Amino acid sequence: MKAPVCPERYQELIVHGHRRVDPYYWLRERENQEVIDYLEQENAYFEAEMKGLESLKEEIYEEIVKRINKDESSVPYLLGGYFHYVRYQEGGEYGIYARKKGSLDAPEEVLLDHNELAAGKSYSAIGKVSVSPDDTLLVYTEDEVSRRVYTLNLMDRTSGQILEKIEGVAPGFQWSTDGAFLFYVKKDLQTLRPFQVFRKSIKGGKAREELLFEETDEGFYLSISKTKSKAYLLIESESYDSSETSLLDLENPKSKPIVFLPRAAGHEYNVDHRPGEFVIRSNESAPNFQLWRCPAENWSKAHHKQVLIQNFELYRDRVIVEERKDGLVSFLCKCDDGTSFYLPMPPGSYTAYTSVNVELDSSHFRYGYTSLVTPASIIDYQFESGERIVQKTQEVIGGYEENHYCSTRILVPTADGQSIPVSMVYHKDYFTAGKSPVLLYGYGSYGVVVDPAFSPARLSLLDRGFAFSIAHIRGGEYLGRPWYEDGKLLKKRNTFDDFIAVGRHLVENGLAARNNLHAMGGSAGGMLMGTVINEAPELWRSVVAAVPFVDVVTTMLDESIPLTVGEYVEWGNPNEKEYYEYMLSYSPYDNVKAQDYPAILVTTGLHDSQVQYWEPAKWVAKLRKLKTDQHRLLMWCNMETGHGGASGRYEYYKEIAMEYAFLLREAGLILD
Repeated sequence: MKAPVCPERYQELIVHGHRRVDPYYWLRERENQEVIDYLEQENAYFEAEMKGLESLKEEIYEEIVKRINKDESSVPYLLGGYFHYVRYQEGGEYGIYARKKGSLDAPEEVLLDHNELAAGKSYSAIGKVSVSPDDTLLVYTEDEVSRRVYTLNLMDRTSGQILEKIEGVAPGFQWSTDGAFLFYVKKDLQTLRPFQVFRKSIKGGKAREELLFEETDEGFYLSISKTKSKAYLLIESESYDSSETSLLDLENPKSKPIVFLPRAAGHEYNVDHRPGEFVIRSNESAPNFQLWRCPAENWSKAHHKQVLIQNFELYRDRVIVEERKDGLVSFLCKCDDGTSFYLPMPPGSYTAYTSVNVELDSSHFRYGYTSLVTPASIIDYQFESGERIVQKTQEVIGGYEENHYCSTRILVPTADGQSIPVSMVYHKDYFTAGKSPVLLYGYGSYGVVVDPAFSPARLSLLDRGFAFSIAHIRGGEYLGRPWYEDGKLLKKRNTFDDFIAVGRHLVENGLAARNNLHAMGGSAGGMLMGTVINEAPELWRSVVAAVPFVDVVTTMLDESIPLTVGEYVEWGNPNEKEYYEYMLSYSPYDNVKAQDYPAILVTTGLHDSQVQYWEPAKWVAKLRKLKTDQHRLLMWCNMETGHGGASGRYEYYKEIAMEYAFLLREAGLILD
């Protein structure tokens, strides 16, 4: 089957006196049947090219699914006298939200069976499930399109009848203390920006709603939560480099919110409360953040350039501070009596994170622990005894031998004097350094950290001879906030240069087989893929770019597209010439040229709210026209989902199996 040829209809784009001509601009016409036809042609071509891999895809999918505990349950947490959890059962794609009153030995009460709710739907994602304080209502949010726009459902718990639906909301919501009011956030349905907080009266006849708060700055996004004390509603307005929090007294839910600290350019902070005081995490005069108590008192140790304060968890008589140093997370327990100590952590490279801790008077701190070779565990650290109680360890059905695998971390030097940490894992029997293929994964934007965590699905790749590695490049916060700042705006090229430097190091130092290095990234990581294959195409044998952000300049000039204005602080505003020219220098779509490219697999979703489907579609069309090689170029557009892919627990792994089958063929480890 011949590859599709996308019709060209030239659109002239002139900015700052610079002229660009875009032959595929028309693909943004979502309602145009010709656009749908073209996407379906790409899908048909993809199916034809992957036909010889169907049995391998199915084999990998079955392997992955067999490793998963079909009756898995989350670790219960205590809230309002009930132990809450989500469990799965054999044959179900979705979770069952349930609780038990007072004791784990009490009878189970099912709040919501997502399997029943999702029946007959091509997509269903739950945002939040909650029972009203008086136990009469169940409220949940659901996205049925995969645009990250939810419907809030109010259901009578006695009859099961849906009393009201509220469209166009964000996933989260909160109750007033007495349950008389419900607070939720609505989205702008064009830009998908959460921008309004509403207060709805639940008692006394037909429910009424009123606008409580509106964020008028298009660069800021709203969210709501409660303080740990449950005394205040937090209304948080955030951009990528500044924030502002307003408080509403939940004991007086008809009151107006009060600004805690007015916003200031470059100042990010977040607030929590316990009886008698507020605790604030702030980057004022401290790029890696400090903690303060209110009234003003510097409560953390002095700001340290190598230690990032990521998070904190309040208790009545202590605070747990989540720190990151040299890429690794540790937990500092600061007691109100002035003593402090670090929770013990095993040596080596790992991932640790704060888990669910909802009660001020809890006797423990719950956190998660995993590594590239260690299945995830949920652990309770007991304050009184210092004991670590493992509440749950991720089960790999069929058995898993950790000693069969090896993980390591290396440092890769860059031309500008930095050292890029790289995490790697492989099977000791099936991987040979310098002879076997290596998959290099990267993201490097928004300060997001890709931590080295265990993946039962990844075993299907490792057990066939691949090594998997993560490049902790600039643009993420693996080495603290300065690491992020050094990979954004007019320093964005550091992200791409770092990834290329890591790839070259793996090959030149005998870790990856020459001509068998592969790369993968999604969303902003897909932009990374697009740039590195433009600038170093010879380095990669194949690339997987998932929902890739590749038409950077055109998208950032279009304020009608979701998220654009708020992203100016990440990429820059191309309405300013300096940023326009810099963006244009690396934008993957604008820099496709007549040269050989590696084999490429591109995925997208028709309903993607983060990266519109036409970006990868345009990119693939341009690559088809200009590339000079005979390597495979495939695009799969999921016509029913968006940025996160399939919603079902197992359906998700079909896409993973597809990507692995593609990589294994391109690496020469299997034949069609």
